[in-house]
Amino acid sequence: MNIPFLDNWRKRYGQSRGVAVVGDDPRDAEGVAQLLSECELLRAQAGAAGIELDDTVESLAALDQLLPLWRDDPEILLWLGNDAGLYLGTVVVRTVPGARWQVWPSGRPVVRLASGRELDVVEAGREWALSGTPELSQMYAEASEA
Repeated sequence: MNIPFLDNWRKRYGQSRGVAVVGDDPRDAEGVAQLLSECELLRAQAGAAGIELDDTVESLAALDQLLPLWRDDPEILLWLGNDAGLYLGTVVVRTVPGARWQVWPSGRPVVRLASGRELDVVEAGREWALSGTPELSQMYAEASEA
């Protein structure tokens, strides 16, 4: 999509910086987890490539094998990176004992491991979408070992 005034704004202010969670009750962990697990754009891209995102480690490995056709479209790239990070976080929260979503005061969602370590999964997802590294399955392996 080419919108001239938006392109000028981006040159001055840069791309949007990710995901924020805002709500009435930040203690609603189940509601936050469900909201963050939607990842509609990533699920659509994966589905088109024949990959089912079933919240497993195997699905992360399958995503790592996708051809990065999204890199040609800067608007899709940012959203897909956000979704990839949120999906990574969803898999970690659902499969690593003691892992849970934590929302910073700024609204940024991170995954807090049982060890107390916090993973900025949205940033990891963006890096994966931009360059393919770190691989999502590798990030999961590091999280599951912590």
